Amino acid sequence: MKQSSIFLPTLRENPSEAEILSHRLLLRAGYIRQVASGIYSYLPLAKRVMDRMNAIIHEELEQMEALEMQLPYLLPNRIVKESHRLETIEDKLFELHDRNEHSFVLSPSYEEAVLSLFTVEVTSYKKLPLILYTTQVVFIDEERPKYGLLKSREGIAQMSYSFHETEQDLLDSYQQMESMYRRILKRFGLEFRTLVSRFSDDLGADAKKFIALSDVGDQTVCFSSESDYIAQLELATSLYTPQLKRGTLAELEEIETPNIKTIKELSSFLSIAEEKVIKSILFMADEEPVLALVRGDYTVNEFKLKKLLNCKNLRAAEDQEVRQFTQTEVGYIGPVGLSDKLKIIADEYVQDIENGVVGANKTNFHFINVNLERDFSPTQFADIRIVKEGERSPDGEGTLIFTKGIEIGHIESLGSELSEQMDAQLIDRHGRTAPIQMAAYHLDISSLVAAVAEQTSDEKGLIWPKAIAPFDIHLLPIKVTDEHQWQLTVEVEELLQQAGYETLVDDRNESAGVKFNDSDLIGIPIRVTIGKKAIENVVEIKLRESGESIEVRKDELIATIDILKTSIL
Repeated sequence: MKQSSIFLPTLRENPSEAEILSHRLLLRAGYIRQVASGIYSYLPLAKRVMDRMNAIIHEELEQMEALEMQLPYLLPNRIVKESHRLETIEDKLFELHDRNEHSFVLSPSYEEAVLSLFTVEVTSYKKLPLILYTTQVVFIDEERPKYGLLKSREGIAQMSYSFHETEQDLLDSYQQMESMYRRILKRFGLEFRTLVSRFSDDLGADAKKFIALSDVGDQTVCFSSESDYIAQLELATSLYTPQLKRGTLAELEEIETPNIKTIKELSSFLSIAEEKVIKSILFMADEEPVLALVRGDYTVNEFKLKKLLNCKNLRAAEDQEVRQFTQTEVGYIGPVGLSDKLKIIADEYVQDIENGVVGANKTNFHFINVNLERDFSPTQFADIRIVKEGERSPDGEGTLIFTKGIEIGHIESLGSELSEQMDAQLIDRHGRTAPIQMAAYHLDISSLVAAVAEQTSDEKGLIWPKAIAPFDIHLLPIKVTDEHQWQLTVEVEELLQQAGYETLVDDRNESAGVKFNDSDLIGIPIRVTIGKKAIENVVEIKLRESGESIEVRKDELIATIDILKTSIL
């Protein structure tokens, strides 16, 4: 393909609206253009990248005997509401009405749409197992879209759904599909991690996230410096080792702490370490009060607390609820003197605090020299803290290291939970009515484009892995008006096409500097330059990633490229 005939509007300067590297480079290199906040057009090179991604996905899914289909973007509101699955993002749904005031939703995912088919179409186990997949636009009304394709209102996603008769059939397929998705991401050239994304027995389901490592990601990944332990921050744990108590218990004392509400203020006011303070936060668990205690330098982990309490809803208590159950205001809550009926959950590290400090349940007052058992007794001790970097890994091997990551996909074994909500049933092999066992698999194609760009770029531009690059070779004649250079360009292009390489030919009448800069910017993995030595049938091959180059004769070109491409990601 000739570069002069392709729509490739490169920019010389960084766009002012782009905050992160991938956004800047995808705009500058002519891959995307913003239409509105969080909404983008994918220009020809971006479309070619996504087409190559999808070709890899389709190839892998065909080996699983999966079937491709197309689902409606516009879903009746009742289908989405039936499942209750999207209640947590209800404020992010695009809702609209037709001329007859029927309510619809622009779909943020397609579990409900595909499962609604089964309420009518699949009535017997004989039609299972079945794997269906689609690649479509998904819609999320992000409050503040930013970071280009990483936080957009309109994204492109690949979604697969598997349906089974039994839990064992579901488990077997789920494990195979997880392995397949890991292969796909490796073929894309990504450095990623697979994380448990919630407690595995929530709703009877297993869920995992695929996280591409990146400093601009909004996911925090915790892993051990010495073992294979890895978890997202919300679910990470650390090794707790009890500390022996050696001190003398001082007498409990109430002291005035005017307008001192935060741990930092209290620590400074009393000239003590934050580790000596017990932070007390009142929560409502299914509308029942629960007091959570953690050491002053920690934060309560609401995911862990919710799991421990086995409640459906957990929220911080409102001001009037704090006054009702503690007779004080936020900032002065403490566990001393509260009703025995109030459940108190204390983090493990609270056990190590001697002569500590807590709120006195009295505005502008705290207790000092507070000690367990003598002054208060928690209902239960448990790990309810958000871990900190540098703590011991829970397996005792190494310490926790934090890094950022971009969520690029997830898989979820839904079991029968969604099927039961939507009354999707079948007749099993024993003639009994049973809900369909289901799993969902999701890759965010648009985020994947940005994630790869974040991981593989440099100061000059994009560097696409060979499997998903928009073209295999960038053929660059220095001077298209030179008869020898252009003739050799035509011959080399034909050789490359015959060898199966997709080639972009820079046939523009531009300076060498402009051509080299644009070539580095758009990031095709191999560049073949034809210059002054064209009269000798000699060309230069350059690898975009390493910058290494070699001169070869025309008749050695294909063999050399075949060898060099093995060294490219």
